Amino acid sequence: MKKGRGRTSRIRRRKLSRSSESRGGAFRDAHSFIHDVGTPDISSLLNESCKPEFIELKKWLKDRKFEDPNLIPARFPGTGRGLMSKTSLREGQVIISLPASCLLTTDTVIRSYLGAYIAKWQPPPSPLLALCTFLVAEKHAGTRSPWKPYLDILPKAYALPVCLEPKVVNLFPRPLKAKAREQRTRVQELFTSSRDFFSSLQPLFSEAVESIFSYSALLWAWCTVNTRSVYMKLRRRQCFSAEPDTCALAPYLDLLNHSPNVQVKAAFNEETRCYEIRAASSCRRHEEVFICYGPHDNQRLLLEYGFVSTRNPHACVYVSEVRAGKKYFLGK
Repeated sequence: MKKGRGRTSRIRRRKLSRSSESRGGAFRDAHSFIHDVGTPDISSLLNESCKPEFIELKKWLKDRKFEDPNLIPARFPGTGRGLMSKTSLREGQVIISLPASCLLTTDTVIRSYLGAYIAKWQPPPSPLLALCTFLVAEKHAGTRSPWKPYLDILPKAYALPVCLEPKVVNLFPRPLKAKAREQRTRVQELFTSSRDFFSSLQPLFSEAVESIFSYSALLWAWCTVNTRSVYMKLRRRQCFSAEPDTCALAPYLDLLNHSPNVQVKAAFNEETRCYEIRAASSCRRHEEVFICYGPHDNQRLLLEYGFVSTRNPHACVYVSEVRAGKKYFLGK
């Protein structure tokens, strides 16, 4: 009997697979709080490419002139869904080059059926609200949406503090709890201030907009933009508020997980009209390919992406003073 192919080995692999499934995806799918970026055994990886939703996504991307020779979707222990190298990747190599036709930006929104409504609305909506509105509307469209293959692989729920029950947030250390409450207030204020704008979209829908643009729907869209977008500075449009227009959703590319120990170069290339990620270090075949979201501590990672890293060199301790009695609280 060959090593690794017996009954015991098969049982071990099944257990490891189930363990990975229970933890969920750590790259902004955020079904768990812990993100461990250890290197898995190749035998424990589950190829995602054969799943119907990824087959449809690949067809959709191909129609938009994108095919990836370097990476393949896979599921990894500890990090969940991610991208695995099909071949060895060398330092300086472009590992992914996603055409502008695949990106979802405010330009996409303005060119859509929402454009005329945004252009005439006063005061001008923010770029963030425009992206959230588009996501909610397209998700509601279901099979009629040209973005359905992308929407189908997005998380159904997120584990950001803004999505958690107050009784769970109350268990957080004081500094994190305060930030989580601020985050919830921002989203609630966005929803409240946008109700009239949503009402103006009623001619586009046969159902009442109140049932489509609910708080839960906006929260899902807000989390999607907040956790999965890449930085891409767009030209200023008069139909939007003065807030920076720097978010782009990048289907497939957004499967890349975070590691604080890697370096990549990521930017939109105006010559190729593609969003490119270039490796700053080599990567062996069948390894998970990571990018770095930034030098964030675990509080920032949890607030912005819904996970923490067990091996975070940027980890720090937040100290908040309790003035009465001059006591101090240490929050991790």
